[in-house]
Amino acid sequence: MAVTYTDVPPTPAKPSAAALRDRLVPPFPGNRLWGWLGPIAIMLFAGYLRFNRLSIPGGSGPTRDYICKPGGKVGACVFDEVYYTHDAYSLYHHGVELNANDNGPGFIVHPPLGKWMIALGEWIVRDPNFTNTFGWRFMSAVVGTLAVLIVARTARRMTRSTLLGCVAGLLMCLDGLEFVQSRTSMLDIFLMFWAVVAFACLILDRDQVRARLADRAESRTYGANGPRIGMRWWLLACGVSVGAACATKWDGLYLIPAFALLAGFWTMGAKRAIGVRKPFVSTLLRDVAPIVGWMLLVPIVVYLMSWTGWFVNGPKYAYDRNWAVGRHTDWGFIPASLRSLWHYHWEAYNFHVHLSSYHTYRENAWGWLFDARPVLYYAGYPHPPALGCKTYDLGCARMIYDLGTPAIWWVSIPVMCFMLYLVFKRDWRGGAVLVPFLILYVPWLFQFKRTMFFFYALPLLPFICIALAVTIGYLLGPADASPNRRMVGTMIGGAYLLIVVVAFFYWLPVMSARTIPFVDGWQQRMGWFQSWIEDKGS
Repeated sequence: MAVTYTDVPPTPAKPSAAALRDRLVPPFPGNRLWGWLGPIAIMLFAGYLRFNRLSIPGGSGPTRDYICKPGGKVGACVFDEVYYTHDAYSLYHHGVELNANDNGPGFIVHPPLGKWMIALGEWIVRDPNFTNTFGWRFMSAVVGTLAVLIVARTARRMTRSTLLGCVAGLLMCLDGLEFVQSRTSMLDIFLMFWAVVAFACLILDRDQVRARLADRAESRTYGANGPRIGMRWWLLACGVSVGAACATKWDGLYLIPAFALLAGFWTMGAKRAIGVRKPFVSTLLRDVAPIVGWMLLVPIVVYLMSWTGWFVNGPKYAYDRNWAVGRHTDWGFIPASLRSLWHYHWEAYNFHVHLSSYHTYRENAWGWLFDARPVLYYAGYPHPPALGCKTYDLGCARMIYDLGTPAIWWVSIPVMCFMLYLVFKRDWRGGAVLVPFLILYVPWLFQFKRTMFFFYALPLLPFICIALAVTIGYLLGPADASPNRRMVGTMIGGAYLLIVVVAFFYWLPVMSARTIPFVDGWQQRMGWFQSWIEDKGS
C-alpha cells in the first residue's frame, strides 16, 4: 500500500469557543459555595476582633480613660480622632467643616468623604451628639472588616484558588496596622477600603473583557480591530471607587494612572490572545476613550460631588466659598465656585508641601516596610486595683500602637521582588499587585522633610497580602505538582501563617489598650527595637 507524504503540515484545528474561553478565563475549581463560605468565615472572625471592645478607650463611666472635645461634646479620642470626629460632627450638622469653636469656616486640608463616612456611623447608631466612641469608630470597623472579605475574594479570583484567597484574607485580618486603623476614627482606613474596592472591580473587569472577547471571537464576523467589548460596567465601578478614594485623601490620585494603564494593557493582551492582528491599534482606537472616561472623568465627577456640602453652603461656614467673587481673572469663564474651590485646594496643597513640623513619632517612608516606627496612639498607666491592674512594682500599661504585624511587613520587600520576577515571567498577577504598590509607595520616598507617619502605608497592605498569597501558591505548585513539592510548600506556607497568627496575638495587647504589666507586658513586647520606644522621630 503506497503512502503519500507531503511537505505541507496539516492545518491545526481552531480551538472551540469553550476552549478559548477556558484559556482566557480559567474556571474556578472546587465548590462555588466554599468560595464564599471560607472568605465570609474569615471576615466574621475579623469583625469580631475589630468590634470587640471598640469603644475602648473611651465610652462612659469608669471606662473613660481621658477626655477630649470632639465636635464640642465631651468624649474620649485616640490620636487624630480629635480632628476627624470634630469635622464629622460639623458635616453631620452643617454639611461642611467648621472651625474649632463651631462658629465659622474651618480650613481643612483633606477632602470630606472619609469624614462623611464617620458621620454615617454616628447616624446608624443614632448618636448625633457624638458622645459615644463606638459610634464614631463604627464605620472604620465596618470597612476594615469588609476589606478582609474583598481581599480574600479578589485573591481567589486572581489565583483561581479558594485556599489562597483565604490565605490573603487571613493575612489582611491579622495585620496589626489594619486592625488598629479599623478601630480608630481616622481617614486612612477609608482610603485603603476604596483602593481595595477599586482594585477588585478592576480584576472583575479584566475577567469580563476576556470572557466577552472569547465568546465573540468564534463568529469571526468582526473586522481588523476585533470584536467590540461593549459597556464595561466593572471599569465604571472602578472609576467611581477611585474617585471615592481621591475624595477621602489625595493619595487616591495615584491610582488613576495605575489602574488605567493596567486596564489598557490587559485589554490589549486579551485582543492579542484571540488573534486580533493589531491589538495595540485596536485598543487605541476602541478602548482608550472609554478607559479615559471611566478612569479620569468619572473620578473627577465623584470627587466634586463629595464637596456638595461646601458648594451649597455660604461663606459663613464654607472656607473660601466666595474667594473668586469679584476677582478679575483670565479664567472668568469658569464658574466662581469652581475657582474658589481651586484656590482652597491650592492653599491645602501648600499646607501639605510645607508640613515639616517635628513630631515624636514621625517616620520617613524608607522605614515603613521595616515596621520601624509604630505610632503611639494612646497611653495609660493604671495602678492596682484600677482597670484590672494586679502588679504592684511599676504598675501596668494600656497602650495602642499602630504596629503592623512584623511577619507580614518584614517580608514585603522580597515578596515584591518576586512579583517583579513574575512580570518578566509574563504572569499578569505580578504586575497587577506591583504597579499599584509602587505607585502608592514610591512618591513618598522622595519626601525627606515632610512630616509622615507609618499609618500612611496602610493602602499598601492589600497588595502585600495578595502578593504573599500568590507566592505561597508558587511554593505549593500546580495541582499536578509532585507530592514532595506539595508537601514542602504546605509546610513552608503553613509555618509562615502560624508565625503570623502567633505574632498578631502576641502584640494584640499593645494594639488594643488591654491592661498588662508594665515590665513583663509592655516592655517585653515593645523593647525589641529602640526605635519602637524611643522618644525621637526619624
